[in-house]
Amino acid sequence: MRIGIDLGGTKIEAVIIDGEGKPRWRQRVPAAATKTDDLEQAYQQTLDTIAALLQQAQRAEPASKNLPVGMGTPGAECANGTLKNCNSVWLNGRHLRRDLENKLQRPVRLANDANCFALAEAHMGAARQASSVFGVILGTGVGGGVVVNGQLHQGVNHIAGEWGHNRLPIALPENERGKNEIPEPSQHRACYCGRFNCVETYVSGPGLSHGYWLASNQRCSAEAVIQRKERGDALAAEVWQQYVQQLARSLAQVINVVDPEVIVLGGGLSNVASLYSEVPQYWQPYIFSDEIRNQLIKAELGDSAGVFGAAWLW
Repeated sequence: MRIGIDLGGTKIEAVIIDGEGKPRWRQRVPAAATKTDDLEQAYQQTLDTIAALLQQAQRAEPASKNLPVGMGTPGAECANGTLKNCNSVWLNGRHLRRDLENKLQRPVRLANDANCFALAEAHMGAARQASSVFGVILGTGVGGGVVVNGQLHQGVNHIAGEWGHNRLPIALPENERGKNEIPEPSQHRACYCGRFNCVETYVSGPGLSHGYWLASNQRCSAEAVIQRKERGDALAAEVWQQYVQQLARSLAQVINVVDPEVIVLGGGLSNVASLYSEVPQYWQPYIFSDEIRNQLIKAELGDSAGVFGAAWLW
């Protein structure tokens, strides 16, 4: 058996899976830390909630008492063992793995939530037959994870898969780019990481929303842009096509470096069915190969991927 925990900003979920990946016990609770502005208190509440979940797990499955724990987090672990880049800000700068091992008296492994997503889809989901997988989350942010032969590749700095903080590739000159490709407007988009024009600022949900605002001077959520496009709104359709082309160019960079057999998309924007036929139409001029066999597919596990992937860390 394996234990996985998905440490989210609004909920914490735990699961016990058997050797085939089937859940034997599962529980999801609200993240109590969101109810306080005291960062120290929020951190302690997080540790207490995780410990309480594992006590429930042990009562349900006594054999899980000494099992190690895999955990998906919203950030990454630094070389000194502290967390960084967490949108759950009470976790930043904390020795989460060390503190949990001391509290739980069992080994703990951490990985970014996008890595857990990729690992779950590679073992149990849409990419389970593939030897190499790049898992992509297209949501409020843009994350990624690399899995090769069933093993997660995190890299020496624990940032493998962080394609969202590469700079958006520029469009090719008109005589070289694909048919109907829209030229990029002159603009600079600031990213929370301190850089400009990161992939995340274009192909995330807020990135799509911002693209519509630039074109129309109207504030509109990503979901609303898609709805307008599907109702035949010409401006929304043009903004969407630009989004698709930006995504295609960005994924082409990943293919040129990693060349994964499968790219699996998750997150809210992955539910737009046309992505899977549209994106490959535009990525070909940007890929250094005359034959492109990479598959672009939709994730199968939904918001369960994080907790199952965490369990597969062991």
